[in-house]
Amino acid sequence: MGIAGSDVSKQAADMILLDDNFASIVTGVEEGRLIFDNLKKSIAYTLTSNIPEISPFLFFILADVPLPLGTVTILCIDLGTDMVPAISMAYEKAESDIMKRQPRNPFTDKLVNDRLISMAYGQIGMIQASAGFFVYFVIMAESGFLPSRLFGLRRQWDSIGINDLQDSYGQEWTYGNRKILEYTCHTAFFVSIVIVQWADLIICKTRRLSVFQQGMSNWFLNFGLVFETCLAAFLSYTPGMDKGLRMYPLKLNWWLPALPFSLLIFCYDEIRKYLLRTLPPGNFVERETYY
Repeated sequence: MGIAGSDVSKQAADMILLDDNFASIVTGVEEGRLIFDNLKKSIAYTLTSNIPEISPFLFFILADVPLPLGTVTILCIDLGTDMVPAISMAYEKAESDIMKRQPRNPFTDKLVNDRLISMAYGQIGMIQASAGFFVYFVIMAESGFLPSRLFGLRRQWDSIGINDLQDSYGQEWTYGNRKILEYTCHTAFFVSIVIVQWADLIICKTRRLSVFQQGMSNWFLNFGLVFETCLAAFLSYTPGMDKGLRMYPLKLNWWLPALPFSLLIFCYDEIRKYLLRTLPPGNFVERETYY
């Protein structure tokens, strides 16, 4: 007891109740679980975008295609659009079932475990990467380079001495025009990651409950959604960005191809959480995906 207890007992104790009220233990446990939950959610949100950021470089090397995403745009994601949404998870309120859960196993249920990595990298991250590549191929195809033409084209594409490179329809492209198209694809890939991160941020609000049960009362998170969208638009359409960050304005319809992938992420996770809530404890979905 913090008030009535002696100094000797306080030094020997593992826990001190400052208000001498045993009910404070329950409040402390709930706050501890909330902090643990929100840290997991923030980590899950932040890690997911690593896959759509690294996969373009792997594809660039293995498939020998023009680079789909540049290093500058990756920095714009990590140090720009993702910052406020990741921090906003700290303001998320507790889920209604937070005190109904069994105590976590401190030896197996770590802050970052294999199930969180599997969800962030192997599932949601792969859907996000698919969205970016889909937008990349759409813009390239609209400009004249069909997917079959892109494979093995990297060396010719990046050669400054080739100014008559033909696309799938026989049109000739100079080095400068090719680079403008490439940087436009970088911008579109960046915007597609922002769009799929909308859904990722919303699904990371809860670990088991539906978003419809939790609600959207975290206004700092809602601000994060608006902030990352406005920042993406600012970086894409502000004059002069093509000189500094090599980001070019996009056609409005180039924002649309990533939307189905964002919807897919939301529906996929809602189904997963529904199965978590309805199937018996210890089911396959819980063992493999509940982080």
